[in-house]
Amino acid sequence: MGILKEMQRAHARQVRAQTQAQAAAYRHHQQLRREAERAMKAAQRTALANERERKRLYVEARVAEIAVDNSGLQAHLDELDTLLVATLDVDDHIDLRRLRKSAQHRPFTPGTLGTPLAPPDWRRFEPPAPSGLSKMFGGQARHQQQLAGAQQAFAQAQAQHAAAEADRQRRLSAAHQRYQQQCAKVDAEISAHNAEIDRFAAAFAAADPTVVVEYFGMVLGNSVYPDDFPQHYRLAYVPESRQLVVEYHLPTLDVIPTVREYRYVEARDEITTTARPAKEIKERYATLVAQVTLRTVHELFEADRSGLVDTVVFNGIVDTTDPRTGASVQPCLVTLRTTREVFTELNLRLVEPLACLAHLNASVSKRPAELAPVRPVLEFDMVDKRFVDEVDVLADLDQRPNLLKLTPTEFESLIQNLFAKMGLDTKQTRASRDGGVDCVAFDPRPIFGGKVVIQAKRYRNTVDVSSVRDLFGTLQNEGASKGILVTTSGYGPTSYEFASGKPLELIDGSNLLYLLAEHADVKARIDPSDLD
Repeated sequence: MGILKEMQRAHARQVRAQTQAQAAAYRHHQQLRREAERAMKAAQRTALANERERKRLYVEARVAEIAVDNSGLQAHLDELDTLLVATLDVDDHIDLRRLRKSAQHRPFTPGTLGTPLAPPDWRRFEPPAPSGLSKMFGGQARHQQQLAGAQQAFAQAQAQHAAAEADRQRRLSAAHQRYQQQCAKVDAEISAHNAEIDRFAAAFAAADPTVVVEYFGMVLGNSVYPDDFPQHYRLAYVPESRQLVVEYHLPTLDVIPTVREYRYVEARDEITTTARPAKEIKERYATLVAQVTLRTVHELFEADRSGLVDTVVFNGIVDTTDPRTGASVQPCLVTLRTTREVFTELNLRLVEPLACLAHLNASVSKRPAELAPVRPVLEFDMVDKRFVDEVDVLADLDQRPNLLKLTPTEFESLIQNLFAKMGLDTKQTRASRDGGVDCVAFDPRPIFGGKVVIQAKRYRNTVDVSSVRDLFGTLQNEGASKGILVTTSGYGPTSYEFASGKPLELIDGSNLLYLLAEHADVKARIDPSDLD
C-alpha cells in the first residue's frame, strides 16, 4: 500500500507539472498574440498617419501650384499696365559712335619658334689633352688624331645647327607674316565697319530719308515688349515736312488674360478658373492700345537728338481675321498726328493713356475689341506716290510655269512677291512714276539694311551692260543702299565687271529659278521654245 500511494503521489506531481507547463505555454502564446495585435494596430496607425501626411503634402503642392499660376497671371497684368511707364526710364537715343569698333590685337606669341637654338658647345667635342706617360709613348699623336675627328664632328654639328636655326627663322618669319596678315584682315574689317558707321552717321545727319528710317527702325527694334506682342512696323520719313510716319502692328485682344483667378477645389481634386469679365477685358485692351501709341511716339521723339523730326504720324493697326467673314484684315484702331512741341509738354508718368490721346486729338476706335476701325490721318502708302497695291502672281504660277509667258507687269509683280517672301518690305511702283524703279524694298536689318531698288528684265537675250549702269544711276538718285537687277536671261562679263565693287547684285535666270523654288516653293522654268 505504501508503494501504491507513493506511485499515486508521483503521478499527481507529474500531472500538475504538465498542467502548469501547458498553462505557461498558453499564457506565452496569448502574450505573443497580444503583442502581434499591438504591432498590427501600430502599423495601421502609422499607415493612416502616412496617408494623411501624403494627402496633406499633395494638397499643399496643388495650392502652391495655384499660387504660382496666380502670381504669374498678376505679373503679366502688371507688365501690361506699366508698358508706358516702363519706357520712361530708358534712354532711347542710339549713339552711333558707340557702334564703332577698335582693333584689339593679341600680342604675337611664336612659342618655341621665338627661342633661338643653342649652338653646339666645343667643350662637348674637345678630347682631353695627353698627360703623364702617355705623352712619352705616342699619346701626342693619338691626341692630334682625336682632335681632328672632334673638329670634324664639331663642324658638322655647327652646320646642322645653322640649318636648323635657318629653318626656325624661316618658320618664325612665316608665322609672324600670318599674324600680320590676320591683324591686317581684322583692321580692314573694322575699318570697313567703321566706315559704314561713319557713312550712316553722315547720311543721318544729312537727313537722308532712307537712313532716317533705318535709325528709327533700330530705335523701335530696341523697345522690349512681352513675347506675345508682334512688334512689326513700317516707317517713312518726309524731309520736306520733317515728318515721320509710323504704321505699327498692335497686339490682338488675346494678350489680355481671360482668366481672372485660379482655384483648387480639394474635395474634387480639381483646378477651376474664374473668368475675367468681358467688360474688364475690353477696357484693359483699349488702355493697352493707348499705352503702345504713346510709348512709340515718346521713343521716337526721345531718340531724335538731332531734331530731324518735328511731327510724328502714328497709325496703329491689327493684323487679324474678321470673325464675320474669315478674311484677313488690318483695321486701324488708333491714328495720331502730333508735334514735338506739344508731345514733350506731357508728363507721361501721370497721364491716363486714353484721356491723353483725347487731349492730343487722336482718333481712337470706340470698340477696339470688336476691331471697329478709324480712318488714318495719313495712309502710309500715300507717303510715296509710286507705290501700288500688290498683285500676288506667285499664286497663279502653277498654271503658267514658264516665266517668259508673263507680261512685263506680271513679271515685275512676281519679283516683288518673291522678295517679300524673302523678308523684304516691298512695293511695286507705277510704270509712269517709277523713275527707273520696278520695285522698292526695305531691308529691315539695322545699319547694313536700308532701301533697295529692284529692276526686273523679262528678257530672252543677254542683258546689256547699259541696264546695269542705269540701275546704278537709279540707286544713286534714290539714295538707296543697294540695287538688284533680276532677269530671266543672263549677263555678259562687262556687266559683272561694272558691278564689281558696287552695291549691285545681278541675278540671272538660273538663280531666279533657285530663289523661287527655295523661298516661294514655286517650280518654274524659262523656256523660249514654249512661246507662241
